[in-house]
Amino acid sequence: MAPADAGPLLAAIDQLESYDIAVFISQNAVDRTLNLLRARRSMPQGLRIAAVGRSTARALARHGLPAQFCPQRRFNSEALLDLPEMQVVSGLRIVLFRGDGGRELLADTLRRRGAQVECVEAYRRSRPAADVSALLQEWARGSIDVVTVTSGEALQNLFELVGKLGQQWLRRVPLVVMSERTAELARQLGFRGEVLVAEEASDPGLLSALVRWRTGVWTPADGATTQGASATPARGGEEK
Repeated sequence: MAPADAGPLLAAIDQLESYDIAVFISQNAVDRTLNLLRARRSMPQGLRIAAVGRSTARALARHGLPAQFCPQRRFNSEALLDLPEMQVVSGLRIVLFRGDGGRELLADTLRRRGAQVECVEAYRRSRPAADVSALLQEWARGSIDVVTVTSGEALQNLFELVGKLGQQWLRRVPLVVMSERTAELARQLGFRGEVLVAEEASDPGLLSALVRWRTGVWTPADGATTQGASATPARGGEEK
């Protein structure tokens, strides 16, 4: 959804020349920002572009704007902060295009390193309105073996959408996630099945994790967190 107040986003777009680095936190941030930018102006030369992950970098490329730097394995704020380009930033002006309620780790760390950081809300997150009756029927029939989740927000939304009965089923099935933060959220929500963290936060990473889970070759060294579950995978798998 569009931000409640688009003023700060439009102001940042109009003043892009004043920044040294623009960081895009997600595909949504890319699309929302660059669609508005294209209607108002051109991208200033000399502005360096950073993406938090490959999907965000691909979204930038679709807009004809390649990212100068992007993590190559882990796709999160920590990985971006580990890049050499984000180490020496004292005196630089950096704008972060993100959704509402984003993590403060990136901005806070860059400020501690001496950068002037402005966080700009490019979009608002909202829980989708969805009819989950068909999903609950599949669970009742025992047809769902595993769930994959690409973010903590997606897990929280799914948990709330399925209601109390669905939550009982959801907590018992194996879960494949993209980050340890999402795995920790699953633990807080009371998941009792296997919670498996993909080695790489990407679609191929999720697929690889599913294959390894399904074929029974997942081991704790791969990032699996087992909570009261057998180390031998059950038939099937789940991902969201």
